[in-house]
Amino acid sequence: MARRRVAADPAYSVLAIGASWGGVEALSRFVAALPATWSLPVIIVQHQHATSGTALERILSRQTVLEVIDVNDKQVIEPGKIYIAPANYHLLVENDKSFSLSTDAAVNFSRPSIDVTFGSIVDVYAGRCIGVILTGANEDGVEGMKRIHECGGFTVAQNPDEAEVPTMPAAAIAAGVVDRVACLSEIVPIIIKQLSDGKE
Repeated sequence: MARRRVAADPAYSVLAIGASWGGVEALSRFVAALPATWSLPVIIVQHQHATSGTALERILSRQTVLEVIDVNDKQVIEPGKIYIAPANYHLLVENDKSFSLSTDAAVNFSRPSIDVTFGSIVDVYAGRCIGVILTGANEDGVEGMKRIHECGGFTVAQNPDEAEVPTMPAAAIAAGVVDRVACLSEIVPIIIKQLSDGKE
């Protein structure tokens, strides 16, 4: 008998995660915690060096049974897969639920930029987004989290006290755009509960 996937409340359609300094370790732990029956597409924006290639894809693939994909231009978004913004490109979501890649100027000194991707996700999915901000050394992601929060999505930040670098989650919290603050080990269970409970 086929395994039943975790039933995502139709209120949510996508999970977006942003990370920077310290993010590889944090993301490794995060994806390892996702159940094999996970059903939402996961879109990850990790600040990377322009020459990083597909290293992050290889690292995360070792931590999960879910398929991890370094995104290609025009790739269609599918449920239950983990997508990584490729190094040196902004990652955008199109209205037909496919990805596009951009070489526009860096935003917040970053390409890929969390703000750019999160904003693009909101343009397509509106309040059906879950946004997560993990460890990082700048404030990229605050505006993206704000957009998710303001349109009725669900936002979570890693507790700055345990983040390798607290600047990024602390900035989102200070901006008042975070619904829950949690230690890394608690975030996936919180999201699964939110998917089960749906929106109030």
